[in-house]
Amino acid sequence: MVTLRKQYAVARPVYSEDSLAEDHEKVYRLRKTILDHAREYLTCDSKRAKNAALSLLPIIGWMRIYRVREWLLGDVVSGISTGMVAIMQGLAFSLMASLPASYGLYTAFFPMLTYFFLGTSRHISVGSFPVLSLMVGAVVTRLVPTEGPPANITGFEGLTQDQQRVLVASSVTFLMGIFQLAMGVLQVGFIVVYLSDTLVSGFTTAAAVHILVSQLKFVLGLTVPGISGPLSVIYTLEKIFVQITSTNICDLVMSILIMVVVFIVKELNDKYKAKLPVPIPIEVVMTVIACGVSYGFNFKTRYDVDVVGKMVSGYESPIAPNMEILQESAVEAFPIAIVGFAVAFSVAKVYSIKHDYTIDGNQELIAFGVSNIFGASFRSFAASTALSRTALQESSGGKTQIAGLISAMMAMIVTVALGFLLEPLPTSVLGALVIVNLKGMLMQFREIPYLWRRDKPECVVWMGTCVGATLLGLDLGLAVGLGVELLTVVFRTQFPRCSVLANIPGTDLYKDRKDYMHTFEPKGVKIFRIPSPIFFANIEFFRDKLVDAVGFNPLRVLRKRNKALRKIKKLLKKEDDRGLRDLFRQRTDGSRMDAEELDQPSDLKHLPFRMDWRAELPGNDTVPRVDLHSLILDFSAVSFLDISALKGLKAALKEFIHVDVDVYIVSCDACILEKLHSCTFFDDEILTSMFFPTLHDAMLHVLDKSQGCVLTESKL
Repeated sequence: MVTLRKQYAVARPVYSEDSLAEDHEKVYRLRKTILDHAREYLTCDSKRAKNAALSLLPIIGWMRIYRVREWLLGDVVSGISTGMVAIMQGLAFSLMASLPASYGLYTAFFPMLTYFFLGTSRHISVGSFPVLSLMVGAVVTRLVPTEGPPANITGFEGLTQDQQRVLVASSVTFLMGIFQLAMGVLQVGFIVVYLSDTLVSGFTTAAAVHILVSQLKFVLGLTVPGISGPLSVIYTLEKIFVQITSTNICDLVMSILIMVVVFIVKELNDKYKAKLPVPIPIEVVMTVIACGVSYGFNFKTRYDVDVVGKMVSGYESPIAPNMEILQESAVEAFPIAIVGFAVAFSVAKVYSIKHDYTIDGNQELIAFGVSNIFGASFRSFAASTALSRTALQESSGGKTQIAGLISAMMAMIVTVALGFLLEPLPTSVLGALVIVNLKGMLMQFREIPYLWRRDKPECVVWMGTCVGATLLGLDLGLAVGLGVELLTVVFRTQFPRCSVLANIPGTDLYKDRKDYMHTFEPKGVKIFRIPSPIFFANIEFFRDKLVDAVGFNPLRVLRKRNKALRKIKKLLKKEDDRGLRDLFRQRTDGSRMDAEELDQPSDLKHLPFRMDWRAELPGNDTVPRVDLHSLILDFSAVSFLDISALKGLKAALKEFIHVDVDVYIVSCDACILEKLHSCTFFDDEILTSMFFPTLHDAMLHVLDKSQGCVLTESKL
């Protein structure tokens, strides 16, 4: 069935950039200088002061529009539901950080207090995140190993091993907060754009592998020392398999049972989420049951099961970070800060789009920076957000961070009054809950075949990040992933897919001639397109591809012509046809020319006849035939040119002009044209009249000019 399409017809002159500027007056804008921007940034008035206050304290903005009757009940229900999950995850993730379980409750409480006032997201649940817990745990086990003496740090004197580890974790978190706060103040929230979705997916998948391996010792009831650094996963698995015969059967059975039940209930939650007002908090239910069974049957004594043990009651006085630990952990703290912010910002962005409000990346950095600094002072460890916890907070009716504040209050209640009830909880239960919640991250392995079919460079980024982070550790793996990602960007821009365009008959459209069956290419005209910026790294590639597209090297043609022209001029002096033939057959030293002289334009001024390089010349030396008379360069996808590329482009254009090929550049960006003018790109050979606003304008000009040349030759 043929669909009727709308038609349009435009009658206008054929424009070049020069003629367009003559007919239509252009507005010349004054560009602001750096001084102007600085003056504007430092100027303060009442409006800017108000905006600054609202920016630094986003709570003012959403509290003014808070609908108590509509939102309060949902926030309370959501806060209670999220708080119960946050408590369980805090206990589990604290073990991942190689800390006593009770300190996970600190992370569920203190960071939320400051984020409530400073954060721009209304839906994320601030607290522990498994990847950050694992990265902090790597620093903790490096400085305070399970076996052997701790690092030589003065602040460790007189402290137990647990206290030393808490000091390390809080100091690393403090430095992480400093990095985040500094980046927020310096307005570099854009840094998160360098962590693509593919990179984050590969990184979190590798983190899931690390988390899975780290929790096996709890599930199996084995005593395995924490290992950090490159190949830590392999070394940990080796130690686990060496002790596999010592597996605690009670821990294993209990873990398998809990994982099966939690997995089934979570699947039911997903399947019937539209009908359930609140997802079933199966983790909380299983934790309560496990605590009761462990206490009733005395698992610790009877079956030698490791339990959470003594919970810290209440809150301890603030502590200052240790300067020696800050120096030792600076390299690890920076990637922890980047990953924590990237995860939180990406999750916050999803829900801000869903609920139609804006978030500020720089303010989020400030909020998390202050939250981690404040939390570290009270012995909490790195805080960010967890997707599962945030999804629960939003789906259970949470509208603002009042839900987050209520969840923090629940963590406080458990810490102050109810913590002793969790003391008989087996650590294998926490390990099982962590493993079963890794399903989403581990299922990301399914992205590999999809990426391989759709975008192989993206698949390389995913694989490089995942393998690097798995084998080398999360901090080095992130650096490897960034390196691979930047290499793919360089590869795409340095080696773009250049193409030769042709006209779609009956239209003003020009497409790659390889993609269409019926196209029109005027004889002697070539249209070349480069779909990327031109800069120092790809200018030679551009020139090589251009030579391949036209089918000849203009510089080589020019040199051949100049050699032939020199011989012709010598023979004209002798005026002897016989000598002409002889000279073309022999090579003498006098016929040699310098390379610089050969590269100059052919001088045809003093010849008594019109030189036609397409005709056959006498002698053995032949000049390559050039059937091209016009070359059109499509710059519609060229976003910038640097100085090196500008010089290379100018040289390439002159090479074609010297062999009598007219060159035209079309759809050139206005900023690039300004740069060409400012860099003295134009001269007696390269003129502004070579530039056209559209490809069709240039083609019509070429066809009109070539017809005029044919008429002139026929008259002659």
